[in-house]
Amino acid sequence: MQTLRIAVTGIRGLIGGALAASLRADGHEVVGISRRPGSVDASSAADGAGQSTVAWDVAEGTIDASALEGLDAIVHLAGESIGGRWTAARKAAIMSSRIDSTRLLGGVIGELEAKPSVFVCGSAIGFYGNRGDEELTERSLPGDGFLADVCMRWERAAVPISDAGVRLVRIRTGLVLGPGADAIERMARITRLGAGGPLGTGRQWWSWISLDDEVRAIRHLIGSDATGAFNLTAPNPVRQRDFQRALSAALGRPSFMPAPKFAIRAALGEMGQALLLDSTRVVPDALTEDGFEFSHPDLATALAAAI
Repeated sequence: MQTLRIAVTGIRGLIGGALAASLRADGHEVVGISRRPGSVDASSAADGAGQSTVAWDVAEGTIDASALEGLDAIVHLAGESIGGRWTAARKAAIMSSRIDSTRLLGGVIGELEAKPSVFVCGSAIGFYGNRGDEELTERSLPGDGFLADVCMRWERAAVPISDAGVRLVRIRTGLVLGPGADAIERMARITRLGAGGPLGTGRQWWSWISLDDEVRAIRHLIGSDATGAFNLTAPNPVRQRDFQRALSAALGRPSFMPAPKFAIRAALGEMGQALLLDSTRVVPDALTEDGFEFSHPDLATALAAAI
């Protein structure tokens, strides 16, 4: 097996951390990049076996370019959390953390002597917006709303990397289910208290993926020759009420306490509408056409692994 040298931004996050651990377990070298100034000492020893760290300051537009020379791949997952109320300042941080960091990486990559073979740019199924029962593939047009705007600009910011001759892959990730996933842990806590139930009507589509399949899909795309957008979601999206029933069954708890739309909007504002009530029915056509096989294609097995 060829040993690869792969840089991962957002390495302290759920997906980045799991990806780094998977790569290291197979003997690959991982270069972690932190977007928080001072959180990583670039000159420090390895974080762990087969892993080194590089500090960057997106606001100042600085990064140690020499650490990116000769990489096989860069996986860009860094971005401000989309949780919490979306104040004007919060929205600006969510947007700039993704776009500015991608532009910084693009500028550095363009100047490298030995460029990476592939750049995997994070994105999300928020790209498609609130689309009701419409089945959405990678060929579907972008939607409306704040998250759609963030995703479109994020993906657009990576175009210069492709222009520099690097294979560009854009991953549009759905709701990730796995140990340590904040969303599923919060839902599990509520369900264990017997307060689980449909959110709003419960008819909105939720598109999800297990953490294991998320990592495996990213690794598959690193090793593939494919380019373009890929939906990282399981092939079987479900309605929110059915998601909750499956979660309640996995935890052995009831599922009959509805949360009205007005209550969610009052408590969480625009963020609650976008993440909990909007309907996005996404299928991974491009990923399956590229030969990827899911370990957790159905919700019950994914929840069992997550819980």
